[in-house]
Amino acid sequence: MKHFAILLLISIILFSGCDHKTAYDPAKKINDTIRAEQIKEMKWGMFVCWSFSTFYGQEWTPTLDKDAAFFRATGCNTDQWCKTAKDAGMGYILFLSKHHDGFCLWDTKTTDKKATNSPLGIDVLAKLRKSCDKYGIKLALYFSEGDWNWPGAVDGKGHRDGIGINPEMKKAQLKELLTNYGPIEFWWMDHAVGDGGLNHQETVQWVHQFQPNCFVGFNHGEPAGRLSLREMGKPGAIGDASTTKYNKDAEANYKGYLAAEFTYPILPPHEGGAM
Repeated sequence: MKHFAILLLISIILFSGCDHKTAYDPAKKINDTIRAEQIKEMKWGMFVCWSFSTFYGQEWTPTLDKDAAFFRATGCNTDQWCKTAKDAGMGYILFLSKHHDGFCLWDTKTTDKKATNSPLGIDVLAKLRKSCDKYGIKLALYFSEGDWNWPGAVDGKGHRDGIGINPEMKKAQLKELLTNYGPIEFWWMDHAVGDGGLNHQETVQWVHQFQPNCFVGFNHGEPAGRLSLREMGKPGAIGDASTTKYNKDAEANYKGYLAAEFTYPILPPHEGGAM
């Protein structure tokens, strides 16, 4: 691990109910209450954020002229990640698949800005999938809905300054992730730079075409899906607006949530948003 830095966060799933340890086929829809129990049973996990930001030094990395070579990792030990999670009693890893800069940690066909074109030269997500299966760790994915490479986006800025629109690209990327990397327990959708031209209800419907039991959550924006995301939030009952920083109205008024997740960094605050 000495060759690269990774931002780790604590991710915890909350749901009120009894245990129900039932395996599931990701392509076969099961009862929502049973599925919510399965999500809850994962309890807590490791949120791994590893991307351009690792080498830029700040959370948001303007694209500028950065190509895949900007990702300068020299090693990748996903077995070590999963063993650490397992030893800590974690149930899952939540992995950053793509941040706002558009760099993909899987071998996508949608862009050249991907890990397989970087000096590391490997499909990180495929390697992580194998390690998760080896150690009995579930896999969830973070995905930035928008992308600074898409038409209309303002490089380095959030959705209030310009929203990148490319719904077909978003759908293609999600389809790759849903069909090539096994069961995805849930999605942590980041709305910081917009929805990419595919609104949240449409995004949930698209995900469920491929994996109907996969819970989808959005950190802010239009409420949708079955998972309440509480970025920098805290535990509490579903419907309690005090548990979240960004999704207060959705938490209080949206009736579709069956489970809640809150994410919190284990590192102390850094000046200027640095990681």
